[in-house]
Amino acid sequence: MRPWRTEALVLVAAFALLIAAARPVRAEMPLARSFTAAGLARVSAFLGGEVAAGRIPGAILLIQQHGKPVLSETFGLRNARTAQPMTEDTIFRLYSMSKPITSVAAMMLVDDGKLVLDDAVAKYIPAFADVQVGVPAADGKLALQPLTRPITVRDLLRHTSGITYGFYGDSHVRRLYAQAGLFDGDPDNAEFVARLARLPLAEQPGTLWDYGHSTDVLGRVIEVISGLSLYQFEKQRLLDPLGMRDTAFFVADEAKRPLIAEPLPGDWFDRPVAGITEATAPRRWESGGAGMVGTIRDYARFAQMLLNGGELDGRRYLRRETVALMASEQIGEGSGVMKDPGFYFPGRDSGFGLGFAVRTVANGPLPAGEFRWDGVAGTFFFIDPADDMFVICMMQSPAQRGPIEDELKQLVYTALVR
Repeated sequence: MRPWRTEALVLVAAFALLIAAARPVRAEMPLARSFTAAGLARVSAFLGGEVAAGRIPGAILLIQQHGKPVLSETFGLRNARTAQPMTEDTIFRLYSMSKPITSVAAMMLVDDGKLVLDDAVAKYIPAFADVQVGVPAADGKLALQPLTRPITVRDLLRHTSGITYGFYGDSHVRRLYAQAGLFDGDPDNAEFVARLARLPLAEQPGTLWDYGHSTDVLGRVIEVISGLSLYQFEKQRLLDPLGMRDTAFFVADEAKRPLIAEPLPGDWFDRPVAGITEATAPRRWESGGAGMVGTIRDYARFAQMLLNGGELDGRRYLRRETVALMASEQIGEGSGVMKDPGFYFPGRDSGFGLGFAVRTVANGPLPAGEFRWDGVAGTFFFIDPADDMFVICMMQSPAQRGPIEDELKQLVYTALVR
């Protein structure tokens, strides 16, 4: 036998041994669960039943696993007044589902080395160097205290900045937010954030998870660093490359305005008068925390990129380690952060990462490790790396959002089997 043939046979034999040795290891690795047809049918029947009962006008649902849809279905109407059917190109007000997009945009700058998580926000927006904390005084009035430490970029991402909202709760500071005219006129992001910086914080930075305008301030930080408007930066670096062509801060194309989903008459945010709404009016304020509109197709591209660890179609948007950091607990034991049970929206089984709620303990069929967020009008999504899947449901049904999200998650996870 010729020497070269002997060497080739030795290599082939060695390669075969390597394959054989690898097989048992792979067999022992946990495999993602699969969906049953009966389980998926129950998911569909649930949303169809909500439409039939008149609790929601319509919805659109996508369950995607291993990069492919296992259930993609539309239900009912996108507009009950005009009887337009729900379609895959329907455009939704995303509200707080804007926050993960803005958070990812900020973390792209972290990956670029242009932003550091523990930077003081005042480095980019100097007015925050002079902000104070509002505390109740003995006489029932509001007293002001200096900061014990600066607000950081990390605080903005995990909602521990002390910056709150004025539309829930009844503290002194929240009342000031509600009365401050933050939205008067047509402020751009710079003016809006300047107005915020003139108000006291609700608590010291890093002490309490407090849902508020932190992500709006983060959007302004992105503008200062990039020299672009928030939308310009997101469009260049994230939206256009991902193919999220209908995601923006308003629907500019008049021909697409009939595609906008509307709530049932009488539901929250119902606007019975046709014409210009906040979803269609050009405005200068680009709210990174609540201002975007988009389609389920667009958000699916975004979710798949995150599920893939920051990459899609051969293009990398975030380092894999960055996605893992964003989807990990940032306010747990040792962080010094408290959770007000009355206003801690992630729930008792979940912590919070950098832009997402993160389930830290399994809750019935709901697994630890899932990360997610939602929007007040009825959109929500969750990403489950262990089962290599994400789920997005979009509707404009604010009054029913909570019960439907809870029930749908239970149905999705009980539809999975080994």
